[in-house]
Amino acid sequence: MIYKNIKEARFINRPNRFIANIEIEGKSQLCHVKNTGRCKELLTPGAKVFVQESDNFKRKTKYDLISIYKGDMLVNIDSSAPNKVFYEWLTDSDIKEDILFVKLEAQYKNSRFDFYIETAKSRGFVEVKGVTLEKDGVALFPDAPTERGVKHLNELIDARQNGYAAWIIFIIQMQKVSYFMPNEAMHKTFSDALKAAQKQNVDMAALDCKVTRNSIIIENHIKIKL
Repeated sequence: MIYKNIKEARFINRPNRFIANIEIEGKSQLCHVKNTGRCKELLTPGAKVFVQESDNFKRKTKYDLISIYKGDMLVNIDSSAPNKVFYEWLTDSDIKEDILFVKLEAQYKNSRFDFYIETAKSRGFVEVKGVTLEKDGVALFPDAPTERGVKHLNELIDARQNGYAAWIIFIIQMQKVSYFMPNEAMHKTFSDALKAAQKQNVDMAALDCKVTRNSIIIENHIKIKL
């Protein structure tokens, strides 16, 4: 996934979950934050960030916040990126030869999953979650309570019990992590639901990403610890 019109800036503050103040080219500017999560450990005053300049003159904000440095690690915080990079990986990797059909956003009972996939052997649903929280080399999800995430896991379990394949994919929007685990301290209900999903044969994977100032691409499978 490639971004155009990327510029370097400095993060100042975040008045609300949609907007940040940044310093760019010596001036203070409003910037759209493409992630409604908390990201408190990332969005610290003075942090080096990369923003995408928009050519849409009708917008209220000229820039979108794409990525931010946490120490020497660049973290992509664009919440639209995980689905896009997963789709690229799905259609470019070795497994593409087994895939007969892919549909984005598929309804199953009371949930809308990110993907519906058919292969010669199975058909099923995939839910993708972006991961931007890292602590002591461990990738964690979620960074805030997510009842929606719990609902998705319960519906994946239901789909699996009704003969569908079911996957939950964690896209880690950074590198330099040792493994992934659910953030039980933040939302124990999600952690319990993920463990229940594993016992019910819902497949799961965590994939880290190589992040540069103007790109993000899936790199490696990362171990999941439950």
